[in-house]
Amino acid sequence: MGAGHGHHLHFHGHSRVHHLPAHVKLVTLLTFVVAVVLTPRTAYWAYGVHLLLVLVAQRASRVPFGYFAKRMVVETPFVVFALLVPFVATGPTVSVGPLDLSRPGLESAWALLAKGTLGVMASLVVATTTEPRHVVAGLEKLRLPNLLVQIMGFMVRYLEVVTGELARMRIARESRGFRARSFRAWPSLASTAGALFIRSYERGERVHLAMLARGYQGQLPVTHPLTATPAQWRVAGAIPGIAVLTLLAAVAL
Repeated sequence: MGAGHGHHLHFHGHSRVHHLPAHVKLVTLLTFVVAVVLTPRTAYWAYGVHLLLVLVAQRASRVPFGYFAKRMVVETPFVVFALLVPFVATGPTVSVGPLDLSRPGLESAWALLAKGTLGVMASLVVATTTEPRHVVAGLEKLRLPNLLVQIMGFMVRYLEVVTGELARMRIARESRGFRARSFRAWPSLASTAGALFIRSYERGERVHLAMLARGYQGQLPVTHPLTATPAQWRVAGAIPGIAVLTLLAAVAL
């Protein structure tokens, strides 16, 4: 993980958000998300403040809004589920045109959609300004269990390797006239999945042996120690700090 390794979410830049250490951004993200989740769903003004904070962070990152918005598609499951809640929830109903919708369901759908959207937007601000290897290093800095950090590090490093190999296998199948158009194609797809698993397992064995040959004893070397200045903590802490104050005000009112 010492070498550069890009990701389709990351946007290369030199903004102040990009230059913040990864562990600072992770603490900021976690605090902000917790404040959003705890905000009462009827405090509509508070969600407006949270949205403004996310937009400020997004503009400070200098990531083009179009690049950012395209990756909001990951929120689709939240939107679909939120749209279904008013139809399946029980309780008093309200008429919306020809439809009778559950009032508690509408409130739950609003809360789910608002909190999910804010959480996804805040996560994307971190993802678009932080390389995956730096996220792993940040988790290590935050004293996440070492074994879990190593698993995540290898996942980040080899996920694209495995998906690339899967793409090559798909091209090889299609070049031989294979088309997955019916249930009859399932045995071939299952064979592909099995072959991919065996290749990945064998690659993992080779990588492990290579690591042992280089002196690996259960601890990966730290090539880029993370440090954060008090000024960086103050800058990053402004947004979650305001979010927490907004939460306290929403609860008090």
